[in-house]
Amino acid sequence: MSTTLSTLFISLLILTTLTRIWLGRRHVSFMQAHRHEVPKAFIKDISLEAHQKAADYSSAKTKLMIAESTVQALLLLMLTLGGGLQAIDEIWRNLLPSQEMFRGASVIATALMISSIIDLPFDYYKTFVVDQHFGFNKMTRQMFFSDMLKQSLVGAVLGAPILFAALWLMEGAGDYWWLYLWTVWSAFNLLMLAVYPTFIAPIFNKFTPLEDGSLKTKIETLLTKCGFKSQGLFVMDGSARSSHGNAYFTGFGSSKRVVFFDTLLERLNEDEIEAVLAHELGHFKHHHVIKRIAMLFTVSFLGLALLGWISQQTWFYNGLGVTEVSNYMALILFLLVSPVFLFVLRPIMANYSRKNEFEADAYAATHASSKHLIEALVKLYRDNASTLTPDPLHSAFYDSHPPASIRISKLAQFKS
Repeated sequence: MSTTLSTLFISLLILTTLTRIWLGRRHVSFMQAHRHEVPKAFIKDISLEAHQKAADYSSAKTKLMIAESTVQALLLLMLTLGGGLQAIDEIWRNLLPSQEMFRGASVIATALMISSIIDLPFDYYKTFVVDQHFGFNKMTRQMFFSDMLKQSLVGAVLGAPILFAALWLMEGAGDYWWLYLWTVWSAFNLLMLAVYPTFIAPIFNKFTPLEDGSLKTKIETLLTKCGFKSQGLFVMDGSARSSHGNAYFTGFGSSKRVVFFDTLLERLNEDEIEAVLAHELGHFKHHHVIKRIAMLFTVSFLGLALLGWISQQTWFYNGLGVTEVSNYMALILFLLVSPVFLFVLRPIMANYSRKNEFEADAYAATHASSKHLIEALVKLYRDNASTLTPDPLHSAFYDSHPPASIRISKLAQFKS
């Protein structure tokens, strides 16, 4: 059985990696083949120069993704069948021979740290080479490494309790430890949704209340009309790190707040901002956030139930390059290899997300103006250098938002 798992894992890892590379190369080729002419729907609003910049920017990011995916696949192979996790485990067994919970936490932390170190050069290159070249990066190197340190510390502070809770439950809660862990994990996620806007997000960005004026009045009127209650309207200093613009909802329950990037407010007029907000309210009104939370809880329930069973199977460990059976090794192996087995679900999840975007657009078209939303989207496509001509198959696998031409076409039907 262990040999069968090894063969299946290697086969799927190779297949998914080659698929990522193939889709990425298709995407680059498609964009470059269409970079010489602006699509008709955008020809009045987006110059050929801006269109070509978007094609080249997206191509550069995709090429980097191909390289990163290849390196991550090799790292995963080294950690599993290559004996990496086994070697890490042996080191910590010598250092902490009788303290299994602390040893397990150390093994998992070490594996995650190695993965983060491998990812660091790609993040650095993306920020200071790709984004810098295309004029989007505003970060200094000091800010980059400061953010990285903050993320590591926040991750450790928040992750350590849930990790120790998982190891403790796996050790002493009996056959249904996975059900208790699912309950703890679900409660933890709900807590994070509630506290993130107020206590965690300000660690990385500055949030200031939206100033009084006609824009705030217009937004508050729309919120009242749509029955949305929030903790407040805030502007985030997105320009400190990037020139990209965005807006989003964050929080859960009474902690909900509306956040605008300062770069977004600089580029869009009040009617366009209202239309963008109406789109975000569409997600709220269609319960997309709640549905995603329910989906996350369902997937985690099924995943932990599966982990509860395979953690008792010796072939699971042996088939992935580990000889010593332990709760912590079951946990880290499951976290590392599950994305390989779930890759086939990517287009399904992407399609679901795009349907949510269409629903939010339809809501915006009936509660604000589809004309203004189109104008806002075109400006965001142009200013964020979002490609107007993605490869359809690549988009089907990866894009959470509909391709620009299809999205604008549907909005234009509301306009007419």
